[in-house]
Amino acid sequence: MKTIAIVCGGYSREEVISLRSAEQIVQVIDKQKYETFTILINKEKWVAKIPGKDIPVAKDDFSFIMNGRKVSFDAVFMAIHGAPGEDGRLQAYFEMIGIPVTTCNVFVSALTFNKFATKLFVKEYGILTADALMFHKGKSIDTRVIAKRFGFPMFVKPNNGGSSFGVTKVKEMAQLEPAIEKAFAEDTEIIIEPFIEGGEYTCGVFKSDTETLLLPVTEIVSKTEFFDFEAKYTKGMSEEITPARLSPEKTKECQELSSKIYDLLGCNGVVRIDYLKKEDQFYFMEINTVPGMSAESIIPQQARAYGLTVTEFYTKLIEDALTRG
Repeated sequence: MKTIAIVCGGYSREEVISLRSAEQIVQVIDKQKYETFTILINKEKWVAKIPGKDIPVAKDDFSFIMNGRKVSFDAVFMAIHGAPGEDGRLQAYFEMIGIPVTTCNVFVSALTFNKFATKLFVKEYGILTADALMFHKGKSIDTRVIAKRFGFPMFVKPNNGGSSFGVTKVKEMAQLEPAIEKAFAEDTEIIIEPFIEGGEYTCGVFKSDTETLLLPVTEIVSKTEFFDFEAKYTKGMSEEITPARLSPEKTKECQELSSKIYDLLGCNGVVRIDYLKKEDQFYFMEINTVPGMSAESIIPQQARAYGLTVTEFYTKLIEDALTRG
């Protein structure tokens, strides 16, 4: 039986989503194959969450002592959304100490966590994506130039991070500076993009040495202005339709585009790629290399629609990590 660390927590406001993902993973993971421990990592501590107590985790080899037994791990199931589990930092740490992880490698994690850099990368390969400008905190920003270039509405968002924290749909000039301040409260870099009128779609991809799963596309119909934190995580605030209401041809196009992006970036494990569809064309928005795994998350929905139980799907992720390890 392999021993698996389910790593959750993180340094950002996405910690609450990470804890939900970890809870779901613990509930449905195949307990006949894996012994699991939930490991909480945040700015204050690294601990194993044992019923009734927290046990410190040694950072030199990622182990802990429980009832006289030294617990070491065969693999890590990464469930930290945001830093340091999605930006390459923990990937680097685990690579150095020789523990395989269910996610992309150091470089790919760091690249894809940077929305602007990822957009530039995929654009070089002819993939459609919205125009964007990036700004650094503390530098002057001429809002008039931005307004002239993009018009209204536009989106202002942190360049690094997820769950739509700090994102604003700006409809008029008076809203632009407050939106910039809001985004800078979340990150030291922000990006500003024009609004693209179109439907929202997302597609999961998993590849291993032995198989490729192009998961069913999900169509997102939000009851808010856009698919923000409230719409993502409040029941009834969005409708997630899996499979999406697309023709077989458009579904295949979205899946093949997602597979192409996965390969171009050199991804591992499962990723989720978000699009806007305008005038029958898919525009790449961003990629999630540690997608949500909570009960209400999209990837578990897509796995079930593919014909897998979530338990079976998680087993594929773990076995792939062990094989790559």
